[in-house]
Amino acid sequence: MTPRGEEQYAGMIALYREWNERINVVSRKDIDNIYAHHILHSLAIAEYLDRFHPEGFQGAEILDLGTGGGFPGIPLAVEFPRAHFTLCDSIAKKVRVAQAVADGLGLQNVQCVAARAESLPGPFDWVVSRAVTSLDKFYPWVKGKFRRGILCLKGGDVLEEVSQLVRRCQVKPGAVRLWRIDEWLKDEYFAEKFVIEIGKDYLCPPKSEN
Repeated sequence: MTPRGEEQYAGMIALYREWNERINVVSRKDIDNIYAHHILHSLAIAEYLDRFHPEGFQGAEILDLGTGGGFPGIPLAVEFPRAHFTLCDSIAKKVRVAQAVADGLGLQNVQCVAARAESLPGPFDWVVSRAVTSLDKFYPWVKGKFRRGILCLKGGDVLEEVSQLVRRCQVKPGAVRLWRIDEWLKDEYFAEKFVIEIGKDYLCPPKSEN
């Protein structure tokens, strides 16, 4: 992480603490864990990209659907300043917080909108989300709105969710990849948490380093 990144994350934590006193976007019981449970969790997508898509998000258009107060979109916008992020949620007061945090951090690559998925024109290169709803419900909202793929942060019975997605949405099994976040973050909190990629076609394994 660059020194600028460290400064921005410190500022991000302070802004979320301040805004959370007015509009509850992070559980007050969990606000002391905002860096580990919310910021680092969001950045698992950046780590996933580094492993499987080394080109990352640079130059891409990304939709963060169901962003709430700005996760995972705002931490990712810090990591990928050359990408453009549209942060969307149907709850206007949460979007207000996300926009305030983005403005407070001076992020020029973030646009926050209060809207439903169906009203967004698209297309985007990538869609990201964090525990919005089940995959088989989420996928129809963005089908036809992305060029590259969907990256979801999920926990729980993800195998059953993927099974439902494949069966109900006619997604090819080989177009779905699961990656355990605890391969990167060695913490019990991440033990059953995953990044799930849903591609437009079969996903190839990463190139061997040998």
